Amino acid sequence: MSIEQTIKLLSDRVNRHASTMQTEEAVKTAVVLPFLQSLGYDVFNPTEVVPEFTADAVGKRGEKVDYAIKIDDEIRILIECKPITTKLDKVHLAQLFRYFTVTSAKFAILTNGRHFQFFSDLDEPNKLDARPFFTFDLAEPQAHILAELVKFEKKGFNVQAILADAERLRYTSAVKSQIQKLMEDPPEDLVRLVVGPLHEGRFTAAIVDQFRGLVKSAFRDMVREAVQVRLSSALATTESAPEVAEETSDIVTTPEETEGFMIIKAIVGGTIRPSRVVMRDQKSYCGVLIDNNNRKPLARLHFNRTVKYLGLFDGEAEERVPLETLEDIYGHAGRLTATAARYAAT
Repeated sequence: MSIEQTIKLLSDRVNRHASTMQTEEAVKTAVVLPFLQSLGYDVFNPTEVVPEFTADAVGKRGEKVDYAIKIDDEIRILIECKPITTKLDKVHLAQLFRYFTVTSAKFAILTNGRHFQFFSDLDEPNKLDARPFFTFDLAEPQAHILAELVKFEKKGFNVQAILADAERLRYTSAVKSQIQKLMEDPPEDLVRLVVGPLHEGRFTAAIVDQFRGLVKSAFRDMVREAVQVRLSSALATTESAPEVAEETSDIVTTPEETEGFMIIKAIVGGTIRPSRVVMRDQKSYCGVLIDNNNRKPLARLHFNRTVKYLGLFDGEAEERVPLETLEDIYGHAGRLTATAARYAAT
């Protein structure tokens, strides 16, 4: 099972069965082990995924960390699990902090089964940072997390590559979080800054409260309109696709294939010029190509069957993942943009 499929399965599990994950053992069995398995680690091999890992930390002999992941026989990832009801805080980093200094680990994961926090030593070598460089909520997974998680897959694990991007990711995540807070609850200073040029007269508390709701609504409208522009751009540049289908009378491009193509085009629009993304329909599938070149496949829509599949090309060969609805394509945005990025510079 791919990481995308696993994240979706685990997300459903957390949303439906969180009440049964009140212990660390429940979190490990229901979430953490399947998660590690999807990244390519052999959870049944205690020399690779080491449970109850023990090292002699200063002043804490015999203290254990829930899991240690070995890659090329070196400890690389430490994992500490908590019950799902636990609110993760700095106090829960104590064991990971001590173990980080006495092992060859470069990454540490703190999780309660729903929230995942990834740490490294960006601030000071061999000393665990107090702030994570990457976090996500498994109950509400966003498409962009997949692109980050695949970096931790066993088959392509590269410490330096992850660290090179971790610094940017840490600050980007923090900035996004701050912007989200400002959008959801605009502070008085922001309201004054935005509305000042539009309002004549004194800014009383009542006036600030009156405009705060308008500023919040305006933020939401801007986001909604930006998404609509990208979708409209995808639609406006699909005119060449039907022409390919019309040349062969026994090939029919369905509305679902067109909509799926538009979604993909909107997803990768920020990575590669939309005009380079072309749909070429075939008898057995609908191809999405870069530069209308068969040697540059971006995706395939296998919709001519009972179960619909999306073909992805971020690996050595096409991987088909099932789709329940067309909206599920958004769940694979990370892999689609990664593939588009490979072609963007060519």
